[in-house]
Amino acid sequence: MALNYNHLRYFWAVAHEGNLTRTAERLNVSQSSLSIQIKKLEDRLGMSLFQRRGKQLILTEAGMIALSHADAIFAVGAELVDTLAQRVGQPIKPLRVGALSTLSRNVQIEFLRPLITGDAGGVTVRSGRLDDLMEALVGLSLDVVLSNQAPLRTVDSPWLLHPITDQPVSLVGPPARRRSTDLDTLLSEEPLILPSKDSTVRHGFDALIAERGLSPKILAEVDDMALLRVFAREHTGLTIVPPIVVKDELANGRLTEVAALPRFRETFYALTMPRRFPHPTLVKLLEGAPTIPGGESKSG
Repeated sequence: MALNYNHLRYFWAVAHEGNLTRTAERLNVSQSSLSIQIKKLEDRLGMSLFQRRGKQLILTEAGMIALSHADAIFAVGAELVDTLAQRVGQPIKPLRVGALSTLSRNVQIEFLRPLITGDAGGVTVRSGRLDDLMEALVGLSLDVVLSNQAPLRTVDSPWLLHPITDQPVSLVGPPARRRSTDLDTLLSEEPLILPSKDSTVRHGFDALIAERGLSPKILAEVDDMALLRVFAREHTGLTIVPPIVVKDELANGRLTEVAALPRFRETFYALTMPRRFPHPTLVKLLEGAPTIPGGESKSG
């Protein structure tokens, strides 16, 4: 027997509310009717979806799995309505963007600038952890995720990877002190602020140090690009960072680019889902960007 999606929708509503009485009032149905619909779904699936704790309904393990699938199912339904409405002349919906919380704000602004300065239907931006953002992307509650990391790939990775910019990496610092122009001396003698060990910039830096047999003086390691920018402004030593992250400080003379680091760069990505009717604004933003299925890419 096929799944009854009315039963699933009632379950979905109760699961998000966590309370049968409030859900029944919101949906304008009786509690008994709501309970019957959920019981029919449980009978169809062959297991309980809720357990009671006082007046609270708590999802069982099966309930959590069912809710995850229900979220995806109803997100696809909402996307269908929105997408087809746009194709018959309705106003374009805001582009829903997820951005890694540690990602440079300058990189985000450069990518989203056409939406901020033009008339493309607007944009909503959500920051968070990459795993959470990718879950939202796969569930179609985000249109695109911006990151400087390529998510781990599995055999069934459904997403597409679009490199959107490739930036050099440099040593930057305040212009007040004179420094040797010899790169090995800079890397050995100056106190350094570095990105954290899981970043692609740090991977390149560590390889450079190992190749040259150097022992750097590491003052701090920072995974947040906004905080790294603050450290660069306040620190009297040097910071390893793509110049785009501190472009305003370089432009106004508060920081100077002391030396470019050879042979490695940081790549920034837009991650999307393959969709028959992609958001029209996103199509324009990604024009010219190469597409790599499932993250088969060097990650910078």
